Amino acid sequence: MKTGSARPVFFIYICNLMQQGEILNKGLEKTRRGLFSRLTRAVTGRSRVDDQVLDELEEALIASDVGVDTTLRIIDRIEERVRRDKYVNTEELNRYLREEIEALLLENKATNQVMPFDFSKKPFVILVVGVNGVGKTTTIGKLAAQLKASGKKVMVGAADTFRAAAIEQLSIWSERSGVPIVKQAMGSDPAAVAYDSLASAISRDMDVLLIDTAGRLHNKVNLMNELSKIRKVLQKLIPDAPHEVLLVLDGSTGQNAYQQASEFSKATDVTALAVTKLDGTAKGGVVIGISDMLQVPVKFIGLGEGIDDLQVFDKKAFVATIFE
Repeated sequence: MKTGSARPVFFIYICNLMQQGEILNKGLEKTRRGLFSRLTRAVTGRSRVDDQVLDELEEALIASDVGVDTTLRIIDRIEERVRRDKYVNTEELNRYLREEIEALLLENKATNQVMPFDFSKKPFVILVVGVNGVGKTTTIGKLAAQLKASGKKVMVGAADTFRAAAIEQLSIWSERSGVPIVKQAMGSDPAAVAYDSLASAISRDMDVLLIDTAGRLHNKVNLMNELSKIRKVLQKLIPDAPHEVLLVLDGSTGQNAYQQASEFSKATDVTALAVTKLDGTAKGGVVIGISDMLQVPVKFIGLGEGIDDLQVFDKKAFVATIFE
């Protein structure tokens, strides 16, 4: 009886893994195709890895938006392995490249966890930041739905009061996912909305609070001041809040996403990254470069419009997919 009852649960688990793998495979198709076409050109007709192959490999990685500094770091590691092993053929180059990228992501604490949050803190407060148009509000909605489906009591706070569409969009996601929302009129004080959201989450015994913030506040100084103000009012209720500052980036913008990440890192203490819209671009290498340069872990990637298309970032599966 016990064995029989366990089979459906195991079957569902395997089916979920297969579905996630299919989403990842399809979502990274353009990145995989673009990177491999460049790598193929770099090694075609070569019997061993020499300086010319490494130069062309460097160009291929930069063209895939891995980033110059991260690319040079990867090439240096591969050069060291080539020197150490004396003779390396181009067939082994693929394995070397895959292993070194995995190692970089491991060093940057990219996650393989099922849901990479410390739910021992309650409510767990996530402040979500990012410029307009990157999929920030949509990411909040998808994440709220997934957390609720996993059994968590979730609330969202609409503190992006500079854009009426942001409040409306988050309200739609709130209804769709069945989670409560705290909101005020457009133009309200964002810090006040954040405070009310946390007070409500505490009183209603919520497990997780996701707070949306404005994507652009005229200039970096205003952005820094607003985020600092939100942090201070949250800490009046919970001294160590927010527990996570999740920066959402549009992967299709390539190195522009890195520039955005740099600016937000100056404005607030970014602790995690979510890279969206990877299904529509060949620039998926930006995930590797951003994580490496900022030393901030990528925790989520967006691979489409569906709720399940927001996935916890699995570094091994990511690297394996783009190198298949």
